[in-house]
Amino acid sequence: MAATEESLRRNLAEMLSAVESQGSSVRALKASKAPITEIDAAIEALNRLKLEKSSIERELQSIVSGNGADSSVTREAFRQAVANTLERRLFYIPSFKIYRGVAGLYDYGPPGCAVKSNVLSFWRQHFVLEEDMLEVDCPCVTPEVVLKASGHVDKFTDLMVKDEKTGTCYRADHLLKDFCKDKLEKDLSISAEKAAELKQVLATLDDFSAEELGAKIKEYGIIAPDTKNPLSDPYPFNLMFQTSIGPSGLTPGYMRPETAQGIFVNFKDLYYYNGNKLPFAAAQIGQAFRNEISPRQGLLRVREFTLAEIEHFVDPENKSHPKYSEVVNLEFLMFPREEQMSGQSARNIPLGEAVSKGIVNNQTLGYFIGRVYLFLTRLGIDKKRLRFRQHLANEMAHYAADCWDAEIESSYGWIECVGIADRSAFDLKAHTDKSGVALVAQEKFLEPKELEELVIVPVKKELGLAFRGNQKNVVEALEAMNEKEAMDMKAELESKGEMEFYVCTLEKNVCIKKNMLSISKEKKKVHHRVFTPSVIEPSFGIGRIIYCLYEHSFYTRPSKAGDEQLNVFRFPPLVAPIKCTVFPLVQSQKYDEVAKVISKSLKVAGISHKIDITGTSIGKRYARTDELGVPFAITVDKTSSVTIRERDSKDQIRVNVDEAASVVNAVIDGQRTWEDIWSSYPHHSEESEE
Repeated sequence: MAATEESLRRNLAEMLSAVESQGSSVRALKASKAPITEIDAAIEALNRLKLEKSSIERELQSIVSGNGADSSVTREAFRQAVANTLERRLFYIPSFKIYRGVAGLYDYGPPGCAVKSNVLSFWRQHFVLEEDMLEVDCPCVTPEVVLKASGHVDKFTDLMVKDEKTGTCYRADHLLKDFCKDKLEKDLSISAEKAAELKQVLATLDDFSAEELGAKIKEYGIIAPDTKNPLSDPYPFNLMFQTSIGPSGLTPGYMRPETAQGIFVNFKDLYYYNGNKLPFAAAQIGQAFRNEISPRQGLLRVREFTLAEIEHFVDPENKSHPKYSEVVNLEFLMFPREEQMSGQSARNIPLGEAVSKGIVNNQTLGYFIGRVYLFLTRLGIDKKRLRFRQHLANEMAHYAADCWDAEIESSYGWIECVGIADRSAFDLKAHTDKSGVALVAQEKFLEPKELEELVIVPVKKELGLAFRGNQKNVVEALEAMNEKEAMDMKAELESKGEMEFYVCTLEKNVCIKKNMLSISKEKKKVHHRVFTPSVIEPSFGIGRIIYCLYEHSFYTRPSKAGDEQLNVFRFPPLVAPIKCTVFPLVQSQKYDEVAKVISKSLKVAGISHKIDITGTSIGKRYARTDELGVPFAITVDKTSSVTIRERDSKDQIRVNVDEAASVVNAVIDGQRTWEDIWSSYPHHSEESEE
């Protein structure tokens, strides 16, 4: 806990006690009919204490809420303004709206589809094309055996509680998190010790078992938020949508919770397609499905969503990257785990420094962190509200080498939008074990090498007698040991004769005795090396990125008359749903003909646009398109030349009719900036918005 907050909470507790004590004194003086001057002096002292208490409360509220006492109200109002605009202009709407909708399902309308298409198009350009990736498209329906191997069937769960009277379901950790955050932000009277306890709960929430979570819910008296009814004990709920494949119902399956498994199971064919060479990356864009317990926060937590995932396969002994030098000098907000654990804030760190100091595990992981930063900022994400947070030890899977999340600040707080993880060789090994197909790579040596090879020979007869039906699990675990694990086991067995050994597929320790296996090293000449590649996985939640982009792009400005606030989305041309509008200034056949000529030129250039020939004032038409985030408006007010207006500055230039499309195209393609265009063409006076 920050020292300032702790001291303020202690000061406030003391002040509350002083106010109560002084209030008692005033009441006692009045009861004893003390002299009026004495009572007035006591009341004056009480008022001074109350003022001091209020001052401490304001200062404390400012700290705990981040941006002042009314920040939560401001965030809520801003969020509502954005949501209202998005729904009214049909960027997205609740699915099945006429049937009252279903939580966690949304439809994208025309401008929303256009923004999403532009984001995905840029993702393909930025990653698939520039990095020479192999793109695949795999089915959404996935056989159970695949997700059994990946661990999703057994472990892809959240803890759920139920309203004991209505049966309404809630995600248990969300209820506890909301309680702690509300208490910290809104109840200024809690002690410094209680505040520290609540912060500790928030920091370790991901580690809580069902029993620990249930105990905290009971300790804090948390009840169903909608009905105030008591809640059940937490229990696991698998988030996958289950189905069956084929009419017999004998082949169970699931709607995929991620796209990655389709890439992993195709590794062997993709490796062959790539000329049996590493490193290489495969990419996939597609729908994923998670049966969220209690969806909320609009597009941020939904039951069907679009993922864009990359699996970059690399030699675990060489995680350098040939293009690392292109990102090494980038500097941006990073939040290493050490800073998180010590209560510090994210800070700007040069990427090269983070990799060289081992904060980021390896060059390839660092390279993709840099590329993700460039992708998000070029989309229009505010770099000051973007940070890369390293997973704490309690968040990381046991097999992961390092994990970072690209988090974007929104009105909901910091939102994880991209995960960048070094998943080691876990996925390919898991599918190799389950399928029996070796998902491995080879390195051919120019000259034969004499190597010491680890040889583990399980004595299956002894293992069978000891473990019976679990023999296969134990054998697989023993054979999967790396060299250090195996040699440590050899030393302990020779000194003690037996040892405890954890079998992950059984989720328990077993006793291994010296007569159950032999472990040795043999020298042999080899012409190649066979290994299971590691994988670096950047995974993008497209809907989350788009929602944060909406918030970062939204602002209001007064109308020319000053009597209303107009909504604007400052989308970069790259992602704007419509790049340009064409307005005949007045309804006139000659202006309409010019508008059609310009429209044809825009179509030839591949520029999305819209013609508006309504009779409304030009100011109102500008306001309508600003609210859609259209960056440029061409106004036809002559037959030989037209004006081009830029959305955010509202500056206008005059160009010849036959130049209009090429000028707009030059800015949209990034060949020229608006500042460059502005300095190259005659200016036109500001439009009338009457």
